[in-house]
Amino acid sequence: MTLLNEQEQEKVAAAISAVERETDAEMVTVLTAQADNYAYIPLLWAGLIALLIPGIINYFTGWLAADMLLLGQWAVFIVLSLVFRIPGINVRLIPRSVRFWRASNLARRQFLEQNLHNTAGATGMLIFVSEAERYVEILVDQGISSRIDNDAWEAIIAVFTEQVKQGETLQGFITCIEACGKHLAAQVPATRQKNELPNHLVILS
Repeated sequence: MTLLNEQEQEKVAAAISAVERETDAEMVTVLTAQADNYAYIPLLWAGLIALLIPGIINYFTGWLAADMLLLGQWAVFIVLSLVFRIPGINVRLIPRSVRFWRASNLARRQFLEQNLHNTAGATGMLIFVSEAERYVEILVDQGISSRIDNDAWEAIIAVFTEQVKQGETLQGFITCIEACGKHLAAQVPATRQKNELPNHLVILS
C-alpha cells in the first residue's frame, strides 16, 4: 500500500489553501496506511486454530500420541503466525468493528494532536483517512457543527470512502476538500485573514 507521493501531497495542500481563502475554518488532513498493527489478533487466531485442528484430527483418527499432538500444535501455531502476518491476510482477520473503532480513536487523537481544538472561533476541521481500514472520518469543532449539520459530511464521507476502496486516495482528498469547502464558504465564510495551522497533508508512519 503506497501513500501519496510529494507531488500528490502538494496538490492536497493547494486544495486546502484554496478552501481556506473562502472560510474562517482551519482544515487539516491526515492520512495513515493503517490505524493499528493488530499484532495480538492474528496471534489469537493462530493459537485458537492450533489448539483446535490437531486436537480434532486426533479425536477422530487417534493417530497422534501426546507428544506428537503437542508438536503438531506448535507447528500449526508457528506456521499460521507467519502466514497471518501477511498484510492482505492480516486485515481480513480483524473484525470490521475493531478496525473502525481503532481508526476512529486515532482520528480523535489526531484532532487533539493537530491542535484543531484550539482554533479561533472553534472552527477546526479534520479530514482523516486510514487506507487499510478503508476508513474516512470528518471531525469538526463546535464553531462549525453549530452551523452545519453532520448529514452534510456523511454524504461526502460516503463518496470519499468509495474512492479509497478503489485506490483513488488523492482524488478522494481533492473531491472531499472541495465539497467541504462549499459548505464552509456558505456557512462559515471568511471574515479575516488567518492561517493558524499548516495546510500540508499530515502522513502518519
